[in-house]
Amino acid sequence: MLVFGPIPSRRLGQSLGVNNIPPKACSYSCIYCQIGRTTNMRINRKKFYEPLEVYSLVQSKVKQLQEYEKKLDYISFVPDGELTLDKNLGTELDLIKELNIKTAVITNASLLWMDDVKEDLSKADWVSVKIDAVWDDVWHKINRPHGGLSLKNILDSIINFSKSYKGNLVTETMLVFGFNDDLQHIEGIAEQISKINPRKSYLLVPKRPPAEKNISRVTGEKLIQAAGIINSISGVDVECITADDTEQGFFFTDNIVKDLLSITSVHPIREEIIKHYFKLVKADSSILQELIKQNKIIRCTYRGKTFYKKNLLFFNKKDSL
Repeated sequence: MLVFGPIPSRRLGQSLGVNNIPPKACSYSCIYCQIGRTTNMRINRKKFYEPLEVYSLVQSKVKQLQEYEKKLDYISFVPDGELTLDKNLGTELDLIKELNIKTAVITNASLLWMDDVKEDLSKADWVSVKIDAVWDDVWHKINRPHGGLSLKNILDSIINFSKSYKGNLVTETMLVFGFNDDLQHIEGIAEQISKINPRKSYLLVPKRPPAEKNISRVTGEKLIQAAGIINSISGVDVECITADDTEQGFFFTDNIVKDLLSITSVHPIREEIIKHYFKLVKADSSILQELIKQNKIIRCTYRGKTFYKKNLLFFNKKDSL
């Protein structure tokens, strides 16, 4: 489903999501990815959907939200995979800008060395680039990149992009215990951020079930220490995002099945949040159980909490038939 939400975002407020990439096409296969392992590893760009189709669906959702008198802060490209693989990204951003709502993209930045990707991203109002690693061995362990990529090339291209980009540029770093949390490595991340000089640097920890087992969050003390290192070396404002989602801000209509499948394809949802909205829209809880029985949604746990997410393997198999 190409459009989902809106969902609450600590960085963007109320964010309507655009899922412009089929599951799960990506240039990375990050160990902590909440969507799961990459099944279609690629770096070649492709036209996946018609831009007018994407625009029409976004426009329709915005109109529906206006009828519900729901506030919308951003239209965000946050797909199942890496959004810059979409060759139509720039055209889609141009069309959506006609709605007079700010646009945001969250990219792993792995394709920023391509001139057309740089041009496409420059059209967004807010761009977040990933910097999980500055050492090659760490990069391969945590992000598990496509074999045709070069970390140095990517890091240099982020710096080059930052010099010409006119919008709000931020960085995000997912800290994973035992992988990229070495203090010397964090200093290297800080030096890279200093060269980019973003508006803000976000430090994250895994909050939802990751692609691989035994993925642990760093301690709160380590997170604060990392934030201090990055701030002192780069001079950039650092914000740590660790809290779980709340029941406030998710948007469900009377089509609970469609809403569940669209949101959980990108954003696994905690059990208590789903229960809250089932009660709110007076939906029968058997709907969720039937989706699980049909293997369309799967139940998983992380850090003692139960989550539900769309079973992308089921839909990939179905689409290939």
